[in-house]
This record gives sequence, C-alpha cells and structure tokens, in this order.
Amino acid sequence: MKMLNVDLLILGFCFGLATQYGAFGKNQYQIQNGPCSYTFLLPEQDNCQSTYNYPDQKDGPMDDESVQRLEQLEMGMENNTQWLLKLENYIQDSMKQDMLQVQQAAVHNHTATMIEIGANLLSQTAEQTRKLTDVEVQVIHHTTRLERQLLENSLSTNNLEKQLIVQSNEINKVNDKNSLLEKKLLEMEQQRQVELKTFQEEKEQLQSLILRQTAIIGELEQQLLKVSSNNSVLHQQQQELLDTVNSLINTLSTGSVREPKIAMMQDTPTTYTDCAAVYKSGNVKSGVYTLTIPNTTAEVKAFCDMETEGGGWTVLQKRFEGRVDFHRTWQEYKKGFGEPSGEYWLGNEFVSRLTSQQTYKLRIQLSDWEGNSAFSQYDQFSLDGEAQNYRFVLATKCLLIKFGLSLAISKNN
Repeated sequence: MKMLNVDLLILGFCFGLATQYGAFGKNQYQIQNGPCSYTFLLPEQDNCQSTYNYPDQKDGPMDDESVQRLEQLEMGMENNTQWLLKLENYIQDSMKQDMLQVQQAAVHNHTATMIEIGANLLSQTAEQTRKLTDVEVQVIHHTTRLERQLLENSLSTNNLEKQLIVQSNEINKVNDKNSLLEKKLLEMEQQRQVELKTFQEEKEQLQSLILRQTAIIGELEQQLLKVSSNNSVLHQQQQELLDTVNSLINTLSTGSVREPKIAMMQDTPTTYTDCAAVYKSGNVKSGVYTLTIPNTTAEVKAFCDMETEGGGWTVLQKRFEGRVDFHRTWQEYKKGFGEPSGEYWLGNEFVSRLTSQQTYKLRIQLSDWEGNSAFSQYDQFSLDGEAQNYRFVLATKCLLIKFGLSLAISKNN
C-alpha cells in the first residue's frame, strides 16, 4: 500500500510539473529512473523575458549586453544544476525510504508467510510426532509381548530340557537295569542249558537203566511163568517183584529231573475207571496208571494222587513248571495232551464220560513261587458233553489254606 502511495505521489508530482509548464511555458527537463520518467521545469530569472531574440553572431568582439546575457545564462544554469541536484537527492531519499518501507513490508509479509508455514510445519510435525509416538507405543507393546513370549518359550524349553535330562537319566538307568537283567538272563540261560544237558544225560542213563530193568523183568516174568505152577504163589511172587522194581525205580527217580515219584502201572488184568478204584485195589503210591474210558475199551493214562486227603484223586490237570504250552485247540483239549508224569491235561471227553457215571468232588490246588498255597474244594462236580461245550457244573464250595499242587477229582463217598 505504501509503494502504491509513492507511485501516486511521483506521478502526481510529474503531472503537476507538466501542468505548470503548460501554464507558464517554461523549459522542460526529463529524467528516466527505473519504470518512471521525471519531467522538471527550470526556473528563470525574474527580469528574464519569456522569449529571447539572439542576434546573428558577428565576427567582431562581444558587446557588454552579450556578456551580461551570457553570465545570466551561466548563473541560471548553475542554479538549475543545484536545484536538480537537490531534487535528485530528495528523490533518492524518498526512494530509499519507500524502498525500506517496501523491503520492510516484503520482509513482514515473508515473515508472516514463514510463520504461517512454520505453524503448519509445527502442526504437521506434532501430528507426525503423535503418530510416531503411537507407532512407538505399539512397537514397544509388541516388543514387550514378544519378549514375554520368548521368556515363556525359554522357560518351557528349559523345563523340557530338564524333563529330557530326567527322562534320559531314567532311560539310562533302565538301560543299565536291562543290561544287568540281560546279563543275568544270559547266565541263567547258560546255567539252564548246562542243567538241561545234565538232565538229558541223566535221562538217557535212566532210560537205558529202565530198558535193562524192563528186560530183566521180562526175563523174570518168563522164568516165573515157567517155574511157578501155583497161581496164588505166582501172583504173590510177581507182586513182590513188581514192588521191588517200583522201589528201585522210585529210588532212581529221586535225583532225576525233579519230576514227581512215578510208580509202575499195576500189571493186572483188572481195569479201572478212576484213581479211586486204583486206590481201593491196594495201590497206594502216587504215579501214572492206566484208566479205561467208561463204556468203552479205550484206555488213557492219568496221574493218581494217593496222598492228598486220603488219596484216590484223579488229576485232570497238572502244571508246575510251564514247559508245556496250554494254548491249544479244541480237539487237543478234547483228547488231552502232555505227559501224565509231568505237565498235562487229561482230556474233556474222558472227564465228561467219567463224571456222567456218578458224583465226583473237584479239588483245585494252587501255589506261587514264594511258597504260598491254597485250595478250593467242591462237593459236586460234573462236566457236560461236547454238545454243551463241556460246561462245568459245580456246587458247595469250601476254601481252605493248604499246600496245593494241581486240579483233581475224587469220587463222592
């Protein structure tokens, strides 16, 4: 606004000078300064006329009037020059002030603009700072959560490592125990092999001895048949000979393969259906006897217990070492399996036919490796036929603590 006022002042001044020249008809001087041109009117002396008539120059010397005229012109020119210098200084001073004002206005406007821009930048900076603060808070929160998770994972890893160490120690202990057990098992197996070899040798010796004794018995029987003519005397001598042979066999069997005492089968023409009948006939030693299946001529060999509860017990099952596999088929359990002198099963068909003839008792004797034993006795026992899947029929159980060996039945008296 100040710049505009200066321009209007200069233009007005120029316009006034031009108007004055038009009014008085004085001489004009024009000065160009930047975009503006300045026109100045030179003042004249008061006694000067408005027009001058210059005479033609002559070759002769100048008169006094010309000299005076020339001096007046020089003085007027000097005055005009001083006035122009003053005017120029005034214009320069005015222009300096106007330029200072313009510069101050420009600086002020520029400063206001810079302040506004700075304010905008500060607000934007504050907004960006707030956003950065929010992001920093989120990053710190996320970092804290990750650190917490890493700590938890580290604790879990430490716990797992501890558990793995404990389990590794336990596995090492178990491996050591397994190694020790394997070593002991190997030693026991070697000892068992040695014992089996010894038992096999003893068995072979006993078999050869039994063969020799059997041959001797055959010879003695032939001699007895030839020599004896009296049946009663022959029977008595034969019975004594059989007792002697049975005693010899029992004596030889005492140090053998830990099998129960086995007596020779009673070599008489009489048939027995169970061990109770064998016991009643006078055979009171436990051993293997030949029994006849009821209502048939078929024979089976069974172990008779002549010592437990008065004797006469027909042993259906005997199992004490586990050498015989009892995981058998239906037909094997029907017919029986194993050796009566060792571990065996008598056979479902024989027991079913036997118990269908009369009433029998059932006695179950059990014992463990620590020497604890017990038995369970039933007053009535029978076994149905194959059509009924050999169903057990029991009644009146009586349980007592006593040494037990096997499963046996006896005739009810």
